[in-house]
Amino acid sequence: MRLNTILGILLAGLSLPLAAEERPNIILIMVDDMGFSDIGCYGSEIPTPHLDALAERGAKFSQFYNTGRCCPTRASLLTGLYSHQAGIGWMTTDQGVPGYRGALSDNCHTIAEVLGEAGYLTAITGKWHVGYSPTVNPTARGFLRSLNLELGGIHFWNQTGRMASRRLHFNGEQIPRDDPRLSPPWYGSDLWTEQGIKFLDEAKAAKKPLFWYLAHVAPHFPCMAPESTIAKYRGKYRRGWDNLARERHARQVASGLIDK
Repeated sequence: MRLNTILGILLAGLSLPLAAEERPNIILIMVDDMGFSDIGCYGSEIPTPHLDALAERGAKFSQFYNTGRCCPTRASLLTGLYSHQAGIGWMTTDQGVPGYRGALSDNCHTIAEVLGEAGYLTAITGKWHVGYSPTVNPTARGFLRSLNLELGGIHFWNQTGRMASRRLHFNGEQIPRDDPRLSPPWYGSDLWTEQGIKFLDEAKAAKKPLFWYLAHVAPHFPCMAPESTIAKYRGKYRRGWDNLARERHARQVASGLIDK
């Protein structure tokens, strides 16, 4: 079933006058440039116990496809359309032809817009990257709460270099990276999660269901992590990727995820 069909079902079903407790909280987690075997339940040596527990109690895909690039994948995920139907057939650069204008089209609805009409508190934390203008931003496209980057490329609060100009927005307002509401210094992956939990608490207090789009920048380069995380894996990959690939494949076969 395509996501645009699912959006139609959501709009028809969730617009009914249901009580908040009858509408589940929805958390949609997206990561950037991760290989499918990079989490534990898909054979990785990297421990991801919480994601593994979700997979154990839910469903795992053995076949799935995306566009292989940041922006088109996000456009499809948010709208349920092919990326060029949503206006982003390539990256967020205007190619001057329909379907490749580099920003979400006015001719599509986002999942946040649909769920907002159904009474959800809609929130995004993390990387937006589907165009940025007065009419194409989280606030304009259905998100009532937001802490987001326009693009990507920011992990630590004091990051320097060409990515240092990346702008943060909080509920539609541009803010400095050392804004006291963010409790600096911060690490990006933690910041997106912690702020989203605050939005979850807000929805709970208001007795509203929450839709939270958690759009991590990681593990997209630059690969940056707190020293404590780096220390856990120091030396682990010196055997080279050939050995790691064989071990991951063996775990995938043993779990029944893939055939031999």
